[in-house]
Amino acid sequence: MLFTIGRKRHSEELVDLLLACHGRIRSFLEIAVSIGERPNVSEDEVADGSARVQRYFSEALPLHVEDEEQGVLPRLHGRSPDLDRALERMSEEHDRHVRPVRRLCELCAALRSEPGAAIVRVELAGVARRLRAELEPHLEAEELLVFPAIRSLLTVEEQQAIVRELRARRQAP
Repeated sequence: MLFTIGRKRHSEELVDLLLACHGRIRSFLEIAVSIGERPNVSEDEVADGSARVQRYFSEALPLHVEDEEQGVLPRLHGRSPDLDRALERMSEEHDRHVRPVRRLCELCAALRSEPGAAIVRVELAGVARRLRAELEPHLEAEELLVFPAIRSLLTVEEQQAIVRELRARRQAP
């Protein structure tokens, strides 16, 4: 298979789980760019890759955002003014990402139906590149500011509670 994602890590530490999500975000964006930019990709690979990208961004990414918004943000809020500003920025950026992510999913759905649609592939690559440019600084800021705060300011019990919530969110019907 042309489009693969790295091995799953089986850590139960909160920051490791969040970092793994960030890795998947980056990987699926690269798949989306490749679908649009690589002319030698078969229609079967386009359809399969598009389905996987669409599934990730329509199902898994919203769960990751909920993990941060409902689990991490309320527990870190109020710990420091600088951290509060970073958390507010994180939340605002989550809202700004909704429309481009929706467009990415629409284009992937179109390619699942018509994997030979070259113009859609080109548009997908453009949308994915722009989304990558928006998401990369967002992900880096979380990794540099929020994730270290999780490790240093939240107790092991608080982190484990967030992991339980994260797991429950993914098992919900």
